[in-house]
Amino acid sequence: MLSENKLLWVPSEYLKQSSNLHLYIQWLGKESGYLFKDYESLWNWSVTEPAAFWDSIWKYFSIIHSGSYSEVLQKPPFGMIGTKWFSGVSVSYTEHIFRNRTDEFPAIVFQSETKSLLEISWSQLEHDVSRIAAWLKTKGVKAGDRVCAVLPNIPETVMIFLAANSIGAIWSSCSPDFGVSSIRDRFEQIAPKVLFFSDGYTYNGKPFDKIPAMLELKKHLSGLDHLVLVPYLNEEIQVPGTVSLKEILRAPAQSVSFTRMPFDSPMWILYSSGTTGKPKAITHSAGGCLLEHLKAITLHQDVKPGEKYFWYSTTGWMMWNYSLASLLAGTTLVIYEGSASYPDLKVLWSYAREAGINHFGGGAAFYIACMKAGLQFSENSFPELRTIGSTGSPLPSETFEWIYQHIKKDVWLISLSGGTDICSCFVGGNPLLPVYAGEIQCRLLGCALQALDEKGIPVRDELGEMVITEPMPSMPVFFWNDEGNKRYFSSYFENYPGIWRHGDWISVTSKGSVIIYGRSDATLNRDGVRIGTSEIYSSVESNPEVADSLVVCVEEKGGRFFMPLFVVLREGIILNDNLKKNINSKLRSQYSPRHVPDAIFQVTAIPYTLSGKKMEAPVKKILMGTDPEHAALADTMKNPGVLNQFLPFRRPA
Repeated sequence: MLSENKLLWVPSEYLKQSSNLHLYIQWLGKESGYLFKDYESLWNWSVTEPAAFWDSIWKYFSIIHSGSYSEVLQKPPFGMIGTKWFSGVSVSYTEHIFRNRTDEFPAIVFQSETKSLLEISWSQLEHDVSRIAAWLKTKGVKAGDRVCAVLPNIPETVMIFLAANSIGAIWSSCSPDFGVSSIRDRFEQIAPKVLFFSDGYTYNGKPFDKIPAMLELKKHLSGLDHLVLVPYLNEEIQVPGTVSLKEILRAPAQSVSFTRMPFDSPMWILYSSGTTGKPKAITHSAGGCLLEHLKAITLHQDVKPGEKYFWYSTTGWMMWNYSLASLLAGTTLVIYEGSASYPDLKVLWSYAREAGINHFGGGAAFYIACMKAGLQFSENSFPELRTIGSTGSPLPSETFEWIYQHIKKDVWLISLSGGTDICSCFVGGNPLLPVYAGEIQCRLLGCALQALDEKGIPVRDELGEMVITEPMPSMPVFFWNDEGNKRYFSSYFENYPGIWRHGDWISVTSKGSVIIYGRSDATLNRDGVRIGTSEIYSSVESNPEVADSLVVCVEEKGGRFFMPLFVVLREGIILNDNLKKNINSKLRSQYSPRHVPDAIFQVTAIPYTLSGKKMEAPVKKILMGTDPEHAALADTMKNPGVLNQFLPFRRPA
């Protein structure tokens, strides 16, 4: 079914031998006597003996803790919900970050649309975190209380999180570009005691004032005791009824202390980007994220002390939380606030060169936009750059090739896929394996991922439903205010008893790599054959006239299917029969006649969620008769209002 994709990169022998993964394998052999002939056999052990594997991660990374454990995991009689990990021990995520404290290199490097490159030392970070933590304690904030933030991606946001976490408080954040009702839908569920907010943010060179919105939000959050202003647009601004972070940071500095929490205690709350209904308040544990992040960042991305790690994100996307894990590995966290395309698409690449970034990450849509804009750099433009990471949506094969042709030939391209659900990755990088165009290198250690066919049987080299058959420590401990775990169960476990269904169509190849074809809830079905949306987008958007696209498949009476393709064309281009013919011919030749749409329509924009995912399901609902306002919540969208343009394409009842 699958074509053999192009080999693009092979790790050097030096990289393999010096990699953290290789060192872990060597340690495993010496400590436990486990010997593995290849990565596939190591992965197989990690998922068939999960207790032994996660115990090895605990010991390899010398987890600082109080108490002791007699069992690594205790599974419930049925399923995964309620799995207990390392019962009897308490840990602190922030304590493991500050054990890497050093004066040799900065803790944080920051730049924004309006602020030039700034370095923050570990000393300054520790002093500011200690001040914020002390203030929180004086205001009665204790372990288990919720501390929330509506802040840009700035150093202060990192400091506030570390301070809250250091005293055992539960963290939750939204990006300031969220609407008031969207933030309210999230924070109202968890009743925060303290809310940190900025006076505004900048995007595409324009300032956006958030003070009126935040004062309005305060009215809807019962139990909110304190509102803390973090000046960003105006350093001297004062708002009645708030405390300024600048005032808090004037207090005497002291050493940071750490409140260790039981392993399964809530650490932070993230939210589903669901297009209908209130977002699910997904709650992760302190110990689960600690172990998962150390494993993923250190072993699978080979991040090392002293390096600089960057991932372009907002504070409302789980990749912000995930990027904090680089501090666990002793690296410098590099952050950027603003648009990735202002003043042009070279801004982040210039930042990578100037800051000496070793690990550069972003969403797949960013790399696709750079490719379409024709960006290219000389081979020596990024001498420090070791890896380029991509996530958010499948990265097309042609974009893989573009990165190697026009960014850097000798770079390790790490395509990741995971989610808010585990605040980490299921599949991703491997320093011991080659990179093939369009393929993710491997299933991560400890992640029992399979592709199931329609009969529920694991398959290789075939399209299947992505499932996880064994629990992972960073799976949610629960959804906040989810009585009886009803929403938790319905989100993952309704389709396969006791097995996590993630909602993606994937293929696990015979060589162990993974190809993701798109969300299974937006699956295209032509004559009983399932087609991944990413195949359509890869082909259609390779046409120079096409800027963006979206495809859905609508079930009709009599077992028929209607599959329309919607395209956004470059400025000045109109959809005509010749362009339609070219699009269809390419789809037919690259894939199959089943990939050819029944109709092609031109639209002005494709709807996206706030986290950058195309919204196929709401468009499908509209075509089947749902009103746009009921198909998706406006506050969950990057571009609310564009759904109305799909009304003329509704199918007859």
